[in-house]
Amino acid sequence: MSSYLTLAEFRALSLMPGGDIDALELVAAGWILGQLTAGSAAIDARLSKRYEAPFAAPYPVAVTDWLARLVTVRAYLKRGVDANDSQFAEIKADEVAARAEIKEAADAKDGLYELPLRSDTTSGGAVRGLPLVYTEAGPYSWMDVQVDAARDEDSNRGGTGG
Repeated sequence: MSSYLTLAEFRALSLMPGGDIDALELVAAGWILGQLTAGSAAIDARLSKRYEAPFAAPYPVAVTDWLARLVTVRAYLKRGVDANDSQFAEIKADEVAARAEIKEAADAKDGLYELPLRSDTTSGGAVRGLPLVYTEAGPYSWMDVQVDAARDEDSNRGGTGG
């Protein structure tokens, strides 16, 4: 299993400063990529009952955003953070919100996220690219159908039927 984000993509999406990410990578080489891989697997585990997880590239923006928000908190904890830091409290709240959004997306009844559905289940999710209208009639045959329906109504009333 691979990660939905590379180290460079995580650096671009994370709220953690790039210099701190680079410093953490120097101290614990491969740790961030391991967390990205584990976070990707956790997202897949939550969403695989409903969606086509693991997702194919290009990955849905919602998924990469969730992953960056989840791993950012773990990276701050690995680096070390002041428990009284108000910015970290907001970053932690963002991670909690990401977990709630993933849980909401996995909810087949009330999920509101447009992600690729599994091919064996198309209920309860957004499906793009399907026609919104279907008809076998040509563009002018509707008039013929309307005339036939009117004649049927007239014949049911005992009318002349045209």
